[in-house]
Amino acid sequence: MRSDHSPEIEDAGFLSLTPERARVLLLVAARPATFALSAIVVLVLVTLFAAGSGMDGAAGAVAASWLAVHQVPLVIGKTTLGLFPLLPTALLLGAAGRECYRAVTPNSSRTEIGWVFGAALGGPLLLTAVCLAVAEDASAVVALQPPDTLAAFGWVVFLHLGAAGVGVALRMRRRMFDLLRAPEWVIAGIYGAGSTVLRLFGCAAAVTVVSFFAHWGDIGDTYRSAGNAWGFIGLTLLSLAYLPNVVLGAVGVLLGAGANFGAASIGLFGVVGGPVPAVPVMAAVPTGPASAWWAALLLIPAAAGVLGGIDAGRTSGDRLTAPWATLTSAGAATLLLVLFSALAGGELGTFGRVGLELPVFALVCFGWLACAGYVGLVCARYFIAPVGATLPASDYYDDYDEDYDTDADYDDDYDSDDYHDDDYHDDDYHDDDYHDDYREDDDYYDDDGYYDHDSYYDDDPDALDAELVDDPPKLTTAPRQTPPDIVDAEVVETDPDFDARADRRR
Repeated sequence: MRSDHSPEIEDAGFLSLTPERARVLLLVAARPATFALSAIVVLVLVTLFAAGSGMDGAAGAVAASWLAVHQVPLVIGKTTLGLFPLLPTALLLGAAGRECYRAVTPNSSRTEIGWVFGAALGGPLLLTAVCLAVAEDASAVVALQPPDTLAAFGWVVFLHLGAAGVGVALRMRRRMFDLLRAPEWVIAGIYGAGSTVLRLFGCAAAVTVVSFFAHWGDIGDTYRSAGNAWGFIGLTLLSLAYLPNVVLGAVGVLLGAGANFGAASIGLFGVVGGPVPAVPVMAAVPTGPASAWWAALLLIPAAAGVLGGIDAGRTSGDRLTAPWATLTSAGAATLLLVLFSALAGGELGTFGRVGLELPVFALVCFGWLACAGYVGLVCARYFIAPVGATLPASDYYDDYDEDYDTDADYDDDYDSDDYHDDDYHDDDYHDDDYHDDYREDDDYYDDDGYYDHDSYYDDDPDALDAELVDDPPKLTTAPRQTPPDIVDAEVVETDPDFDARADRRR
């Protein structure tokens, strides 16, 4: 949905819908949900085929999988499942957010934005209603209790509204900041929070991979229960799907909060043993007593916080007595991490609740990032960017907003080749024929004698001779001087005999 009008100009009305806009809205509503449902159907059918099971419960399994992707709690038999893998959810929401990002422009009107949000919610809600009806019917065939309708719709609206909001906000971030009149330290803090969260995710993923290699033997033990190749593939896919959950748990452990697995728990200063799910991804969880060197891992979030403070010092006007961008960055990063951690945890049958202790995690996270960020701000002010040398807000806009002015899709639609093609500025417009017709040719002047200098002025010695002189070349070593406004003119009276001879020639 491309728009080249200013933000103040609105469409004819909210109910106006052009064919082009309808096509874009259809893609926003249907494409991510259709791809996700198709992948679910394929996985369910392959799983049932590999297990040698019948197709009686296929519809119920597809409906339950769609609800599980949206983190809707399910009850199968007497087992409550509230801990679902985050990777499918992240892929679906990422695709939905990207569709919304591409459906708007920085100058889209409120009407267009409203249509995009409505389409982003309409498609998933429709499929959710169908899946709830299918799950209700399938409860007579499989041990699947119908989920709570209000909870199901609430989770779908929450997730897809968040994805659409992130996509639209990223596309229109400059306009959003201008409308909110956000101070520059708020903008710098938000960008810094995103960088800090990515750093923590990267460090936690690296620690998880190292732990995998350290417990390679335990991973092999979990694969022995697979039975055959299909079981091996299933355990591998299940582990990959739960990998973001494990990485978020590793973030909590690195910050010193600890992670719980029912009765079992793990932290940098102690480990409480207990049963854990027998999947390969859980083999990375240490089961022995805590080692003394584990406390050194606290340097990882400290380093991430220091880098965040340095970023705030370079991109804002924070002072040591007013570190507002640093505190904003720490608070926004903590809010994002708590939200992701809440999605990564949940009930897992007989194991109990799996996840982080959210209140402790929030306090520890903000404390680490704020204190370490202030240290980074001090370093930035004394060694990198003093207060007088801080960068303006436009500098960090340029780092993140390159697609605002250079987005290929937006520019191609507005400044296409059809608009500035050769047909518009071709040789036919400035060709010799055009100018030859506009400037009368030499035959006309010579034959008629109307403007022939030789026949018109040569007979009169008192006639005024004139010559067209090209403009002199401009100087390259001195600036061009502005010509004076006074124009010198001289009136020359012609000879009466000259006028008489001219009349006879006519």
